[in-house]
Amino acid sequence: MHPQWFFPVSALRETPSTCTLDKELYDRSRGVEFLFRLGSSLGLPSPAMFTAATWFHRFYMRYSMDEFHRQDVAAACIFLTTKTEECGRKLRDVARVCRAKVTGVDISQIPPESKEVESCQATILLTEEVLLEALCFDFVVDSPHAELVDLFDSRESDILMQEYAWSLAHDSYRTPMCVLYSPRVIATTCYVLAQRIFDGPNSTPLDSRIAVAAPSSSLPTPPSHKPPSPDASRYAIEHLTLNENELTHVSEALSIFLEFYSAQDVRSAHPYLAAIVSVHPPVSTNRPGLYTTTPTDRGGNDTNSLALSGDASGRTPCSSHGGHTPATTAQDGRLLQEEGQRLDLS
Repeated sequence: MHPQWFFPVSALRETPSTCTLDKELYDRSRGVEFLFRLGSSLGLPSPAMFTAATWFHRFYMRYSMDEFHRQDVAAACIFLTTKTEECGRKLRDVARVCRAKVTGVDISQIPPESKEVESCQATILLTEEVLLEALCFDFVVDSPHAELVDLFDSRESDILMQEYAWSLAHDSYRTPMCVLYSPRVIATTCYVLAQRIFDGPNSTPLDSRIAVAAPSSSLPTPPSHKPPSPDASRYAIEHLTLNENELTHVSEALSIFLEFYSAQDVRSAHPYLAAIVSVHPPVSTNRPGLYTTTPTDRGGNDTNSLALSGDASGRTPCSSHGGHTPATTAQDGRLLQEEGQRLDLS
């Protein structure tokens, strides 16, 4: 992947958007949630949605959220990925589903030839032109999921731990992690955090799991309801041969993950999410926090995507390997925008 797509964390404070960083990160998360819903309704494979989500974050590193609404950009990313990922969908179908999501109306009630659908098609095409310019026509995207599959295949691990890691990788797209760190770093972050959650609250802390030198197996460890497995956490680091600089990035990514979840209302979410909030971040991380407020602090009645359910399993998009990602119910997410036509379902 070209180095132009990786930015320092400090660059998030210098994007073209004029809103606060906290508000921008919150809206990015909502935009990706809308993107996932749109892609799921269109029946797109998960890799295509992950590619679209990466483009979404790249776009807002170069263009302002004040000028381009997150739902328009999400729809343009989805439409573009249907062409580059060989899972073609007609523009009209994308526009109909997008219109259904935005207005909260069943798609069967949206005529294919309506003026609203035509207007939505035009918006998608116009936004796609700007998206192509922002991406410099570079469509190549690598995913942390591929690294996780390699880890799962090369070492036997508990299926529940794998589902934790897989779901964390899904949720990484609700943060700007994909424009901050390499897929190797994100995959290791998900693997280590998933192993920590699986091992329990009294297991080896994150600092020891990601230390440059592996912790001694002879040192005593606190009692836990599951046997500690520092070696399992170390496996990802050793298998992917991460260097010291990459381990520093893993530490930063772990802190971002924990900040992100702590800023959400995870009480009604999948049980493992609540366990994340109690995890202590690595003490070696030295940077200003990104996620500093809860959804209610931002005004409005927005409902966090992590605490909601969208299908029988309560999570989306569907994954072909283990866990799925939490989703939002339509009735909880409806907040009319000032333009009077958009329902905030993201």
